[in-house]
Amino acid sequence: MSNLHKILDEKLVRVGVLGATGTVGQRFISLLSNHPWFIIHALGASPRSAGKPYAKAANWKQTTPIPSNVREIIVQECKPEHFSDCAIVFSGLDADAAGDIEGAFRAADLAVFSNAKNYRRDPLVPLIVPLVNDSHLSMVPQQQALHQPPLQKGFILTNANCSTTGLVVPLRALEKSFGPIEACFVTTMQAISGAGYPGVSALDIVDNVVPYIGGEEEKMEWETLKILGGIAEEDEKMAFDMHSRYPLRVSASCNRVPVIDGHTMTVSVRFSRRPPPSPQQVREALVAYTPQAQSMGCPSAPVHAIFVHEEPDRPQPRLDRYYQDGAGVSVGRVRQCAVLDIKFVVLANNVSIGAATSSIINAELAVLKGVVKLPIM
Repeated sequence: MSNLHKILDEKLVRVGVLGATGTVGQRFISLLSNHPWFIIHALGASPRSAGKPYAKAANWKQTTPIPSNVREIIVQECKPEHFSDCAIVFSGLDADAAGDIEGAFRAADLAVFSNAKNYRRDPLVPLIVPLVNDSHLSMVPQQQALHQPPLQKGFILTNANCSTTGLVVPLRALEKSFGPIEACFVTTMQAISGAGYPGVSALDIVDNVVPYIGGEEEKMEWETLKILGGIAEEDEKMAFDMHSRYPLRVSASCNRVPVIDGHTMTVSVRFSRRPPPSPQQVREALVAYTPQAQSMGCPSAPVHAIFVHEEPDRPQPRLDRYYQDGAGVSVGRVRQCAVLDIKFVVLANNVSIGAATSSIINAELAVLKGVVKLPIM
């Protein structure tokens, strides 16, 4: 155990949650309430919730009760002055509000870990899936230096769309073992919780599949390139290369299905390498994949980044979405593809690794790598 791990185990880091009464904010609170390093110090929500104890402000929709250490915290408006004692601010804000608020928090020199989409395409903001591309944390100092005025501690870091997250974990494992992937077809079967609360009308989703989720396919196709790509030098500045050294084409088809939690995807890939790996080689590579979040000892990281099922009918959302508290990805049905090279099924818990869990592991990595400047409580 490193000295930093020992310090973090003894002294807690103050954190805040924006959008604390919403679905993602509630998930942040559930996960953070017993976190070994972080302690919830401030909660932010809309003006109509501000001034109330959290238990009275939130329409709680989680399967466990509101944590006792949070119930009486007074909700604040989402203004930086209420979070000045926080080393980390997690944002579960809706996209309609997130842009201006998160920008104001960064300008106030606060470190923001966002679940919203607003800054994902920003050329200075890392888009990080913590089981995939934590190396992109190296972009943070440039973001701070180019901000006007320059920042000492503040930055914005985003996690990916929930469906993209499940896809890129096995793709990274395969590229690490077998080199570049040049084509990927993915069809998603996405849970209704991905639409937030109250979400999709029962009349639209019961006994039905909706073959359209606005903006989802474009997000998957674009975000995958930023996440799996590297960082290049351009005119003495760093830039995300969007996988341009080895062009990758992604075709996504996204569907909403009557499942509460857990996004299922069927994936087919073609490798640049010829001959391509066999299905058994792919299985072995997926099982062996170990990201830095595991090796560095992040407390929220799963034991298995990718769990590979041997049964022919797994993974399934109802059976597998809560394995490892939803922090890893499940893969099954790895087999040869008659059109591309290899095809398989992926399941990712959209409200865990696809949302708040990713942000929390990103923050843990940022602390361990010295990107977040502590004070510690």
